[in-house]
Amino acid sequence: MAITTPQSWRNLVIYEIYVRNHGRFGTFSNVSADLPRLREMGVDVVWFMPIHPIGQLNKKGTLGCPYAVQDYRQVDLQYGTQEEFRLLCQYAHALGLKVMIDVVYNHTAHDSVLANEHPAWFHQDEEGSPTTTVPAWSDIIDLNYDNPALWDYLIDSLKFWAELGVDGFRCDVAALVPLAFWERARAELAEIKPDIIWLAESVHTNFIIDRRQNGLIAHSDGELHAAFDLSYDYDIWPVWEKAVVDPTAVPLYFSLLQYQQGIYPAHTLKMRCVENHDQPRIMARAPSRAQALAWTAFQAFNEGAFLIYAGQESENRHTPSLFDEDKIKWGDYSLQGFLTRLCHLKKDVADAAKDINVNTAAPALTAHGQAENEGLYGVFNVADEDEVMPTPLPDGTYTDLLTDRAVTVRAGEMLVAETAVILRYSGQLNTAKVRQSAVLL
Repeated sequence: MAITTPQSWRNLVIYEIYVRNHGRFGTFSNVSADLPRLREMGVDVVWFMPIHPIGQLNKKGTLGCPYAVQDYRQVDLQYGTQEEFRLLCQYAHALGLKVMIDVVYNHTAHDSVLANEHPAWFHQDEEGSPTTTVPAWSDIIDLNYDNPALWDYLIDSLKFWAELGVDGFRCDVAALVPLAFWERARAELAEIKPDIIWLAESVHTNFIIDRRQNGLIAHSDGELHAAFDLSYDYDIWPVWEKAVVDPTAVPLYFSLLQYQQGIYPAHTLKMRCVENHDQPRIMARAPSRAQALAWTAFQAFNEGAFLIYAGQESENRHTPSLFDEDKIKWGDYSLQGFLTRLCHLKKDVADAAKDINVNTAAPALTAHGQAENEGLYGVFNVADEDEVMPTPLPDGTYTDLLTDRAVTVRAGEMLVAETAVILRYSGQLNTAKVRQSAVLL
């Protein structure tokens, strides 16, 4: 059961890669060459978007979508061979990195191996043809879990990849697949590799409601954590999206963060991010660069695993296409140092039970992580304010761990940082003062 999830995984840094768009040729070899940089940056887990052959029947774009999988047990030969992927996993392990692959078990491509060999394993329309339950996803057809043999096939496929060297699975639209399947898969995989990381792409609340109203499977985040270690933040994502462009929505967003802590099982861990392959880049979404950096710093500081999407370290504004070749433009890696510091701070006082509070009354968001005799205090200027703000830190001069610049606290006040600052302090903060006008995460 996921109640056994190590709480240290709340400090994981996950890095998302789409092989097609990563490096000059979009190959496993290109990714391997980049692994030392990622490890130095502080990444723990490298997540590969689907590495399997892509369906061509009813495909979207010129090359098709990686989430229209043709064969669960093969790799796309444009990326390299299965042996090259095994060696990539081996190299990642030697560097201290874990490897996670995408699992797309709600659906397959129209011309998948399973569609050709087992058409009865799919949802069917009135004419008996395989179909999708989401009309907009026209390039795929949905699997039907009423077939026990399908369960065996899919779980055996997971075992194959685990034995090849994979350490974790990011499960696409996991909420649409029967929970009992995920529970069985987790139990059986644990017998051959007990420390596999299970990440659920949980879905937006409106999507869950719509599916249920139509008699279709849709599991809530709370249900998914019976089988999964980590889940997406999509349950409150729409409010965060609003808060990014409208600071007046920030208090509501942090109220929802509080609810997350109270309505889910105690072992629940969330994955935080500011962008991924399905969402706009933060540099395109935020009103200013400074606010983009402030939100990035906050979500890294926030409790839960932190996701970086390839290209984020180069301030990319363009979200790469899923359907065509669309190489990442790396430029001068202008945010490499910033993200590196955030990644390493993610592990700072990591063994302590973080008590993170967010003050929504101050000009900027503030949060702190408290260990026994020290802590980290963060200020995140998501509203692009320029003024003085109160702080519970004792008077003195501190060093910003993101820039190495001096920060002065005088008479219980400090200047609001242009983007964000994270400061180390000794002892304990006055939590009563911290929690005035605060929302507990």
